[in-house]
Amino acid sequence: MQLTFLGAAGEVTGSSYLIETGTVRFLVDCGMFQGGREADRKNRTAFKFDPKTIDFVLLTHAHIDHSGLLPRLSAWGFRGPVYCTAATADLLQVMLKDSAHIQEKEIEWRNKSRHYSRSTQELAPLYTVTQAEALLKQLIRVDYNTEINPHTSVRCCFRDAGHILGSSIIELWVKKHADYKKIVFSGDLGQPGHPIVRDPTFIQQADILLIESTYGNRLHRNMPDTLDELVHAINHTLIHKGGNVIIPAFTVGRTQDLLFLLIDLYRQGKLGEMDIYVDSPMARAATEITLNHIALLDKETSDTLQWMNKSVRKPQIHFVQDIEESMQLNHMKHGLIIISASGMCDAGRIKHHLKYNLDRSECSILITGFQAEGTLGRRLVDGARKVRIFGEDVRVKATIYTIGGLSAHADQADLINWLRHFQKMPENIFVVHGEFSNSSALVTAIQQKLNWTACIPEQLSVVTL
Repeated sequence: MQLTFLGAAGEVTGSSYLIETGTVRFLVDCGMFQGGREADRKNRTAFKFDPKTIDFVLLTHAHIDHSGLLPRLSAWGFRGPVYCTAATADLLQVMLKDSAHIQEKEIEWRNKSRHYSRSTQELAPLYTVTQAEALLKQLIRVDYNTEINPHTSVRCCFRDAGHILGSSIIELWVKKHADYKKIVFSGDLGQPGHPIVRDPTFIQQADILLIESTYGNRLHRNMPDTLDELVHAINHTLIHKGGNVIIPAFTVGRTQDLLFLLIDLYRQGKLGEMDIYVDSPMARAATEITLNHIALLDKETSDTLQWMNKSVRKPQIHFVQDIEESMQLNHMKHGLIIISASGMCDAGRIKHHLKYNLDRSECSILITGFQAEGTLGRRLVDGARKVRIFGEDVRVKATIYTIGGLSAHADQADLINWLRHFQKMPENIFVVHGEFSNSSALVTAIQQKLNWTACIPEQLSVVTL
């Protein structure tokens, strides 16, 4: 039995793992690489196998760095089922089509630019909306905590990972001769106590473990301090400076977290009257999907939703649908909180809002999620004084706030605590889904705190289990 690390090895994005035995060949996740031109090259050369030979895919959750190449896999000949939770399947209905739409528009813009530069080589998107729709027909919905058999030699069970709605830890038993090897994929583990979702499920046993390390090198700011910083940033910008607050946010998970927190802070009297604009049709759809899965939400979120439904005085939340309404926001100079995608600022409507607000000192940009190397969001976090947006240089005069305590990922202490619930050390521990320095820090922490051995696999490395 062989395990190949196709992505998220020594880096955060592109999660995908190939498992092969003499009788079955399947993937766990099929994610898109994100962050600059190098990511585009990786996405176009990602498949080191014939997609027609893949029997099925197990998907941990809907985020594009885990699911984003599924339509391309299908377009290249994969015809098997994709197993995921019901909430993940609902989210993919909007996320993958939106991803395809953004790619089509970006390629259209790049081809137009090449035309003006007299280049004759036309570019093509990774996949089209039509191809994304075709892949969606291959989704198979599964329930949490229910064992399934995607193949005669494979059993698996999806457990709640507490990361975003529908996110999963996958327990996998693969038959080898007369015995089974148990492989656990942590997926993206959530931060305990995080809004909206329940806490991650503890797992007790594994022969082989793949654990994420997005924040394997640090501790998050505690939630009370995080909320104090959020309140300060918003009040200082809207009341004292008279500008706008721009929040790049992932449409699934982070946008819903922010809406919940803003409503709750208003209910507590810490924030005043607000005009909140959610400028992402997909975020509206994702919010509606979240409300359709009430049983998956934690108690605090359910209580806040009940208050929102009963209260007369509450924050004004506007979901922006058409592009004309989105463009009108660029002419409104003060008093707005604009939540828009993409979360790493590399595509979508957020780039327009940054273009019109970054060079205004009275405005603030709130970075509330992880920013991969090479992304526009990462350049802002790293202190760039000038960035390039739509071919134009834009000066950075706005205040940049990095509010790390809202992360939907477990930090180092949370990851170690999750590992402590294993009854014994797995035979092999592979630390994945993290920049190399973050993964290295978690490997060291595992050694020091648990006296266990772990390693960081290399990209495209193959391990015989």
